[in-house]
Amino acid sequence: MEVSLARYQSISFEQIQSTCCFPSSIHKVFKANPLFSGYCFRFSRRKRGNPFDTIKCFSLEQGLQPWRPKPKPSRNTNPELKETKETQIKTPSVGICSQIEKLALCNRYREALELFEILELEGGFDVGSSTYDALVSACIGLGSVRAVKRVFNYMVSNGFEPDQYMSNRVLLMHVKCGMMIDARNIFDEMPEKNLVSWNTIIAGLVDIGGYLEAFRLFLFMWEEFSDCGSRTFATMIRASAGLELISVGKQLHSCAVKTGVGEDIYVFCALIDMYSKCGSIEDAQWVFDDMPEKTTVGWNSIIAGYALHGYSEEALSMFYVMRDSGVKMDHFTFSMIIRICSRLASVEYAKQAHAGLIRYGFGSDIVANTALVDFYSKWGRIEDAKHVFDRMPCKNTISWNAVIAGYGNHGRGAEAVELFEQMLREKMRPNHVTFLAVLSACSYSRLYERGWEFFQSMSRDHKIKPRAMHYACMIELLGQEGLLDEAFALIRAAPFQPTANMWAALLTGSRVNGNLELGKFASEKLYGMEPEKLSNYVVLMNIYNQSGRLKEAAAVLQTLRRKGLRMLPVCSWIEVNKRSHVFLSGDKSHVQTDEIYRKVDSLVHQISKRGYVPEEKTLLPDVDEQEQRVLLYHSEKLAVAFGLLNTMNKSPLQIVQSHRICNDCHNAIKLIALVTRREIVVRDASRFHHFKHGSCSCGDYW
Repeated sequence: MEVSLARYQSISFEQIQSTCCFPSSIHKVFKANPLFSGYCFRFSRRKRGNPFDTIKCFSLEQGLQPWRPKPKPSRNTNPELKETKETQIKTPSVGICSQIEKLALCNRYREALELFEILELEGGFDVGSSTYDALVSACIGLGSVRAVKRVFNYMVSNGFEPDQYMSNRVLLMHVKCGMMIDARNIFDEMPEKNLVSWNTIIAGLVDIGGYLEAFRLFLFMWEEFSDCGSRTFATMIRASAGLELISVGKQLHSCAVKTGVGEDIYVFCALIDMYSKCGSIEDAQWVFDDMPEKTTVGWNSIIAGYALHGYSEEALSMFYVMRDSGVKMDHFTFSMIIRICSRLASVEYAKQAHAGLIRYGFGSDIVANTALVDFYSKWGRIEDAKHVFDRMPCKNTISWNAVIAGYGNHGRGAEAVELFEQMLREKMRPNHVTFLAVLSACSYSRLYERGWEFFQSMSRDHKIKPRAMHYACMIELLGQEGLLDEAFALIRAAPFQPTANMWAALLTGSRVNGNLELGKFASEKLYGMEPEKLSNYVVLMNIYNQSGRLKEAAAVLQTLRRKGLRMLPVCSWIEVNKRSHVFLSGDKSHVQTDEIYRKVDSLVHQISKRGYVPEEKTLLPDVDEQEQRVLLYHSEKLAVAFGLLNTMNKSPLQIVQSHRICNDCHNAIKLIALVTRREIVVRDASRFHHFKHGSCSCGDYW
């Protein structure tokens, strides 16, 4: 059937809406985006004997030598010539093709493709559809672009004429391996397209974020196949979620119900995901409750929806209901729960999830284990993180990034650098996140020379352009060395406009090194970029106070009041016996308040003998005036005192701080760690502080 593009261009939305209406918002989106670069589909159907004859791999246009098919003999009825042509096609060994098919069936894809090399080297074999089908499975299983090119070129060079099934399989192979431009060409040249063909190309577009083009094709498809299946609706609901158009998603929901696929499990799960991502968790819960059979994917979707909107406790409760219902949990379930535990700062819940991960047979899963490495690193259990990492049978770049960043954040820069070098020795390819992790590690541990070495190697050895965050790390590193002029020069030399993070790093360096003029300059830059961010003003006020410029400090304070900017109260919490205890500065609501305050007084008395003197009034970015009035009873000191009272001797304390720790508490906790012989770990808004033997891992720079 000949399909005319003009026919589709003249379709009105009123015609489509006569069957199942779609909102005008999609029409407006299409009008606002008339051209879709990179995806220009042609719908003229030209009849050909072989749909692959005119297709060439797009990557060949990127500099590779193009494949040139052997010239085909002209049609001739001469029996002698016909006999000569037939002798050119060799019948392959049945054993080779059979072995390829068996290997692919057993998921031994790499071996199947290695055996395929025999056919490639000899050439000219008449390979059957079943063998090509097995090779397609091998390419999809490995996700290998090179294998796709090899198999597809062999098909074309041997004149393979695919039926509808094999045409769809070849299309799927290109889509699954991310070769969407080649997939587009194959789709355009297909003499016949069925529902599978349309669904494959549309799903590929949705997977790569081409939501608008997916809707365009869906409307073309809808005109030809008005009885779209459940998979089509599930795919388009995902597209509406990607566009965050809940009105379109609701219309698709209505259409799915009208066409009788509203009860399909794939549609249910897609709807839960769509409503969650579009901000309607109530509708997502309603769809979930209406599911006749709640599957693992359905549970995962609703749990992810609650987590997405910050309802971490509700998400955790849903997980326990899922577990008690007997539904099988997969590695995605545990990965989500581990991330939720990270938000809740609950090490005990994370340990339970870790145990469940192993108990349910996902102990070697790369995604879940990477989430565990990240969690343990973020919550002060770096040794546990390294233990999980070492036991992973397979590691990817994300796994390496997580463990390198973990060591760096804990002030163990030398070990982070060693891990980075081990990563390179194992032939893993670093990305920009890897370099951000290792540069941050160098910054936190004051590894000046190594930091510069890695920064310069990014573009020189790894062809990775440094981004603003990489520059911010180097500016902080220079600030730690007191090289503020060099830090300012690096900002001016950046090949892009300096970002707020870069100026903030310079401002921190100016505060620590007491450079008033440069600090004032950096603050003014930040005011223009982040006029409502309180910490920028407070850092400058601290600089003025430290320099004795009280009038200027008062002027900054007046600016804060005029803008109505005010910090939330500082909060610290500690987990003891599987329960979190939260403290505010000067807090007297805890049941052990009297004991806690007596313990603080006792600790202050002990550390005073070691040289501790409470600091005079100073404001750090996260400390307001009310905090200063209760200097001796800041939330950090109360949490430390509570931990010392309720834990065994010599056990480490893990405290989480909502804001950046102040100078006075930093100095006090260093000495408390010394006199009590305890290791105290404080995770503040800036970094980890490991207090041990009277010193801190940050080197007093934060």
